[in-house]
Amino acid sequence: MDLTRLLCALLLTACCCRRSAGVPGEVEPITEIQEFQVGDNARLNCDSSLPIVNLSHVDWFFTHKDQHIRMFQVRRGQGQPDPGEYEHRLTLLDGANLSLAHVTPKDERIFICQVKTGGSRTQKKYTQLRIYKAPKEPTIQASTSGISVTSQVPQEVATCNGEDGYPIPQVTWYKNRRPLKEENNRIRITELRTKESSGLYTVKSTLWAQLDKEDKEALFYCELSYRLPGGDHMKESKEVNVTVYYPMEKVWLEVMPSRLLKEGDRVELKCLSDGNPPPHFTIRKQDLTSVSWVDVENVSDGVLILERAQRHHSGLYECLGLDFETGAEATDQQQLLVNYVSNVQVRPKAPVILEGSSLKLNCSAESSQPVVFHWKREKTEEVLKNGSVLHLTNVTREAGGGYFCVASVPKVPGLKQAQLVNVTINGSPWVMAKEAHIWVRENEVVNLTCEVSGQPRPTISWSVNGTVHEHDKDFQTVLSTLKVRVIPELLEKGAVCQASNSLGSNKTTIFLELANLTTPTITTAENTTSSQSTTTTTTTTTTTTTTTTSSPSAKGNSTSTGDPVKKAGTKQESKGVVIVAVIVCILLLAVLGAVLYFLYKKGKMPCGRSGKQEITLPLARKNEIVVEVKSDKLPEEMGLLQGSNGDKRAPRDQGEKYIDLRH
Repeated sequence: MDLTRLLCALLLTACCCRRSAGVPGEVEPITEIQEFQVGDNARLNCDSSLPIVNLSHVDWFFTHKDQHIRMFQVRRGQGQPDPGEYEHRLTLLDGANLSLAHVTPKDERIFICQVKTGGSRTQKKYTQLRIYKAPKEPTIQASTSGISVTSQVPQEVATCNGEDGYPIPQVTWYKNRRPLKEENNRIRITELRTKESSGLYTVKSTLWAQLDKEDKEALFYCELSYRLPGGDHMKESKEVNVTVYYPMEKVWLEVMPSRLLKEGDRVELKCLSDGNPPPHFTIRKQDLTSVSWVDVENVSDGVLILERAQRHHSGLYECLGLDFETGAEATDQQQLLVNYVSNVQVRPKAPVILEGSSLKLNCSAESSQPVVFHWKREKTEEVLKNGSVLHLTNVTREAGGGYFCVASVPKVPGLKQAQLVNVTINGSPWVMAKEAHIWVRENEVVNLTCEVSGQPRPTISWSVNGTVHEHDKDFQTVLSTLKVRVIPELLEKGAVCQASNSLGSNKTTIFLELANLTTPTITTAENTTSSQSTTTTTTTTTTTTTTTTSSPSAKGNSTSTGDPVKKAGTKQESKGVVIVAVIVCILLLAVLGAVLYFLYKKGKMPCGRSGKQEITLPLARKNEIVVEVKSDKLPEEMGLLQGSNGDKRAPRDQGEKYIDLRH
């Protein structure tokens, strides 16, 4: 295009030269080509080889339809624009040169500077202006209707727009970065050019083509080529993909996820094909009873979703694809296996055994894969043993409770099932006193608690009247609560909780004390079984003895063959009396020691191997005085009972303190 314009300019120059040839007084014209962008200020130079004095009569012309129209004149160095198109855009520079402001595409023409050098002789200079404007970024729009590969004629692929360029930009189409050229019955390019009122051009180019199936991933774009002063330039549009329609050749059935499946998994069966648009899909499952195919319900667009797959979903599935346009059919089959572990059973189901005997538990399960077993304790989640058999020997009542048999499939992570079996240990009741003693106030309503374990389920009764509530903590533990008012008789005798079943009985006595008293509560429990009787007694051989069988902080059961109510009701010395007696004894000993020391100093008591007498108490054990105090509630009292040297009790004393008053 630029070459054509250059040839035209040369021809125009030649014509001008021919017109002036042979004309007396005219000098052959000189043509100059200058390039500017739209909006620039163009400089129009006259012939500078002439002296300034010879430029006193200059006329400027522009060409329009082979006519020369004067636009500016210079007389004796003074410039004057002629009315018309350029009246307000020209400025006289040095000599006879002009400046043309804000050039537009309309200024792409020839300007003539004519100088009279004296007489009738004139000299002319021709200046050709070239105006350029870069177009905007090209825009591209792919066909929305798509292209069928079965079409016998080219179809519209995409349209490219280049706006506001000058001169008209050139459009080149590309597919996968390779330029396209028109090809008979395969590729065709049409172009529409529009000239705006500003003189700029907009070009709209459309690509038409026949495409193949391989073009479904092809990328198309267009390129605008244009020139600016100094060189050629180009701009590219973004790449677009066009929808290509082609017939189906095959289908396949995809199962997701592709790993080993288990019951409860979300499974998706999806029909796919190599046709576009996709064919109509049908998913069928083989009926093993009749060896026929049954259409599966709830299939949407060739997709079957099993939110929680179960074993009955296993089987052979088939995807059938039907291309309505060509009538072609294609199928594919996939085997679906949903792994499972079920019917976990433990034999015996609900074992009941006597305390001290043995038990063997057997576990079995059904599974689609090899299964392994292990046993866990329900309370602690501790793994007891691997394998399908669990042996329990010489069981105690603590062994009673739940046991889990866990069946799992190592090949399928997360596939496992568990079965719980409760082992019942039969034995006499076992009473656990929740409170060793209770500090109360007279006429107050209190709750006394008695917790009993044992099988068969024990029957609980109380020795006093009140409101009783019972509930099972677990299958072998019963919690009984007695709501009763504190009366003098209850303070004197306490409350007895009696538990019994076919294998024995057990009882515990709860003693109550008024809050302003210091006497600790004594709790005793008596266990009697059909086979044996356990008796625990606490005795101390002393001249003067005070015994407390439990401290205020102690918990548990202590047993006694005596009547706990009678024992607690006897008039025992209070701790205050014991302390007073001990203090009096210590004071007496101190006085006695002081007297003996005084006699020794006065010489009244001879000392020596033969004549000295040992100041000791008699050896007879009956004259010894031993005080036993079993209490950890009264640290101030125990401080009084420590020796004068401040020795502390040995760790093994377990709260007891013996003071030998012989020294």
